[in-house]
Amino acid sequence: MPNEQLEKLKQQKYVAEKKLTAAKHKEKRLQSELKRLTRSERTHRLCTRAGMLETFLKEPTVLTDEDVMELLTFIFQSEAVHKKLNLLIESRRETQEADEGENP
Repeated sequence: MPNEQLEKLKQQKYVAEKKLTAAKHKEKRLQSELKRLTRSERTHRLCTRAGMLETFLKEPTVLTDEDVMELLTFIFQSEAVHKKLNLLIESRRETQEADEGENP
């Protein structure tokens, strides 16, 4: 009788270990998928915003990366730009918080 209990416990341990291994593999796959989606989302955002920037540059193919960086640095030195940026961020955060409150 004790031998049967021991075998039963060994079998349960084996099954539990297999489930644990499967769960660890599933977790790895899900983490990988999350990274892929996050990377894809970031790439989309960067391409979209770069396209927006290029619509304001008269001749984007003539300008170098350094030229564009110099222009952006100049623009973002403006106090008015900082104020507008902070207002946009604050407004977006309030909207996100309100959305989260409605959809917990």
